[in-house]
Amino acid sequence: MAQTPLDYAAAGVDYSKIDPLKILAQKSASATARNLAGHGVSEIPASRGESAYVMDIGGTLIASITECLGTKALVADAVRAITGKTHYDAIAQDTIAMAVNDLITVGATPLSVHAYWSAGGSEWFADEQRMVDLVTGWQQACDVCKVSWGGGETPALAGVVEAGRIDLAASSVGVIPSRDRLTLGDKMGAGDAIVLLASSGIHANGVSLARKLVERLPQGYATKLSDGRLYGEALLDPTTLYVPVTEALFAAGIVPHYSANITGHGWRKMMRHPGNFTYRIHTLPDVPPVLSFMQEHAGIDDREAYGSLNMGAGFAFYVAAEQAEEVARIANELGVKAWVAGRVEAGPKQVVIEPLNLTYAADELHLRA
Repeated sequence: MAQTPLDYAAAGVDYSKIDPLKILAQKSASATARNLAGHGVSEIPASRGESAYVMDIGGTLIASITECLGTKALVADAVRAITGKTHYDAIAQDTIAMAVNDLITVGATPLSVHAYWSAGGSEWFADEQRMVDLVTGWQQACDVCKVSWGGGETPALAGVVEAGRIDLAASSVGVIPSRDRLTLGDKMGAGDAIVLLASSGIHANGVSLARKLVERLPQGYATKLSDGRLYGEALLDPTTLYVPVTEALFAAGIVPHYSANITGHGWRKMMRHPGNFTYRIHTLPDVPPVLSFMQEHAGIDDREAYGSLNMGAGFAFYVAAEQAEEVARIANELGVKAWVAGRVEAGPKQVVIEPLNLTYAADELHLRA
């Protein structure tokens, strides 16, 4: 008997319910910008709704962001019973990536990261190997991004967080050294090229679906993929840190016209720019085996898969057409696979994935959040 397709909503994540709250919060948050005037500070209004918030402090542009890892720690805890490894070094990188990969979309150089590790009780912190891996992985990710770990908070919240669990989050602050580096999309236009950067796997979005799928697998996280790896281990490949790529582009004098971190909403995230543009994709990445496995065993079609998961593309640059090949070359030299994937056109706001005959309309994104 054929199983019912296991979509993202069935896994407990329904953006149609979450996004209205985000819209309401954004409206209320916008009203608080007036409070900055008394400090001699102003916001960059166009940064509202973008992946990071930007303020002008005496001519210096400061960007900030706070992000939560989500449920990937639950995967690490379950897979540890199979492999004997905590995988919290990878989990640490995931958490930092959630913040810094958003921060760089506005043209910022990340400067600091703060940790928020909220456990279900003091006992969580008594596991020495897990704590060493978490701290080591956190420091290593900071070093890759050349940021300072400024501190953080480690509350034990019994009764709020489930016993034996932890909620990981990070905030990051960065500087945009000049307004020429501010990338909020005002320079983007028809004719720009779309350069995509490869993902390392599922990253940290779509994990609820990945966990729900385990209920259908007789061997659970120990199920082998086509490449011989365990499903659970592949899910724990850490999120790619794209900071070295943006820094290399800036050093080469290349400033993207716009950028998008492909996280929740999958490839629909490519149309988060407020303008009416069509994003026409002609070249697709290889899909990581773990995502192909998920699509097959969850029984979801391409529309659901590319509309919820990264499917091999973790970040998008929108650049002048004549710079596209150079952008891809710089990324590839840094070990991040990149390719010129499409172009920006005037027209209705939509993403058109030509090889799959898929089109996502603007109202399928819900909001820029």
